[in-house]
Amino acid sequence: MRMARIGVLSDQQAVRRRHRYGINVFESYIGELLAHAGLPFQWINRVGDIQQYDLDVLIIALAEEDPETEEAIWAYSEQGGTVISYGGLNRLAVRLGCFEQRELAVGYTDPDRQGAFGDVPLRYLSAKPWEIGETSVAYCAQASGTLRIDTPDGPEAGAALLQFTIGRGRIDRWSVNIPRTVVMFQQGTSPVLHDGIPAKDGTGSVDEGILKADDRCGMDWELDRLYTETGAPYFAYPYADIWREHLIAHLLQIVTGKGLTIPVIGYWPDGVQCVATISHDSDLNIDETADTTLDVLKECGIHSTWCMIEPGYHSAVYERVKRDGHELAFHYNALDIQNGKWSEDEFDRQFEWLKQATGLHAVTSNKNHYTRYEGWGELFEWCEKNGIQADQTRGPSKKGNIGFLFGTCHPYFPIAWFDRHNRLYDVLEISFLTQDLDHVNLADSSVVIPFLEQTAKVEGAAHFLFHQVHIHQQPAVTDALRKVVAEAVKRGFQFWTSEQINNWERSRRGIRIDGIGEQGEIMASGTEGINGIIVYLPMPITEAGPNVVERFGVPCRKTVLNRSARNLSL
Repeated sequence: MRMARIGVLSDQQAVRRRHRYGINVFESYIGELLAHAGLPFQWINRVGDIQQYDLDVLIIALAEEDPETEEAIWAYSEQGGTVISYGGLNRLAVRLGCFEQRELAVGYTDPDRQGAFGDVPLRYLSAKPWEIGETSVAYCAQASGTLRIDTPDGPEAGAALLQFTIGRGRIDRWSVNIPRTVVMFQQGTSPVLHDGIPAKDGTGSVDEGILKADDRCGMDWELDRLYTETGAPYFAYPYADIWREHLIAHLLQIVTGKGLTIPVIGYWPDGVQCVATISHDSDLNIDETADTTLDVLKECGIHSTWCMIEPGYHSAVYERVKRDGHELAFHYNALDIQNGKWSEDEFDRQFEWLKQATGLHAVTSNKNHYTRYEGWGELFEWCEKNGIQADQTRGPSKKGNIGFLFGTCHPYFPIAWFDRHNRLYDVLEISFLTQDLDHVNLADSSVVIPFLEQTAKVEGAAHFLFHQVHIHQQPAVTDALRKVVAEAVKRGFQFWTSEQINNWERSRRGIRIDGIGEQGEIMASGTEGINGIIVYLPMPITEAGPNVVERFGVPCRKTVLNRSARNLSL
């Protein structure tokens, strides 16, 4: 069984031209989506290089809309290759008997009733549909899914996916620009320059005059929230994660349809279905509140991440935090009303204070106080400069915008703006779902089970924030923390710190599948010291057996590398 050869075309001439005119190339984020799944692929920088790689599947991230590119892609498909595009290839519309339609900023696709999310309409943030014409029959055009404008029951705008037979190959074109949609969910629809739009019901007053991560959000207050039995509103669906699942599932179906396979690396080690994580922000820095929190964590039997804000606790508290196995992290304060400042120099100064106060030479993660945020990627640059490998800032600041506010519960590497050439930042973002449940002024704990259940569906990380001061002062908040732990453990979650998540994700990203043996054995490199690595091998033909499971909608043979022991602390 041969591994499929997958190439991703990102024409660097086209990239440079767009950057010159101030246009983002978020389409290149397809590389992060594939890397997160552990899928091996080859970057291709020029359309003229396509033939030399002998590819089975060619994914178009960005290509020039010119005759040379059109002919190269057409010839590749005619010769038996499969092309995948996400809202591109518009020069080919007429040739394929279709009519290019206007670009759509937002809308929904009709539910995938066969998928894990049943009747959920899937929100998109960038689409370019085609209308099928009469002559498209020559290419056996097949349409699936329905694109709708603005709302789940809005006007139809064409098919979500079109498939065309070209010679011995085919072209699959998604109307939705999936990589761009994922980016705008995860990182916001634009840089944070001013307040966001508040919720009409008063539960999400993001227009309070403080710039924050949630001032730029791809969700809709009315269309994307559900309510628990107590009336608590929350953003219910991790749309970015669901789009990621659709993208990978479609690719695997193409590969197995060719009688080939391509390995996928499991999100977590063997025996870990999903992860939960709890973080704390020290804020008022009262030693007694830290002691109370440490006692509760010991009772619950979990470790957590402690984000420290200046001036911090006394040194004895830090020693106990470390002795009890918890992570000490940074809590950068740029809140103006507390004399904070959004600047690189101030970030550096506060971080230097943290290292001196805690005696740590290196700190893995940060979360900004009050989710304070400006611009697009400056924070990630400051983290990189200071060796901070993970950030937790992207989460809700209001009672009514908790949940999957940024469309994801997966750790991911964010992408830069065009002025930084849309590079990936070397900072792992671990967004959080909610804070201080059952606090007198915040959401109640009725959201715990929906959050855990949705996170489990996409095998993500459920991140809950609890402040030490509230654990100490409000027994209901303490009980809510206990409820989170109990319900998560009941569902098979394991509690990790932010540092553990970061170390695992970076380790699994370094694994390379070099080949597959005649008996289906996995040949991999970069696995030293990493235990319990799951590799899913999609099967062209359904076969029964104890190691065959369904993954991304296709049957896969599950193999565990370095099974002998699990080192979850990494």
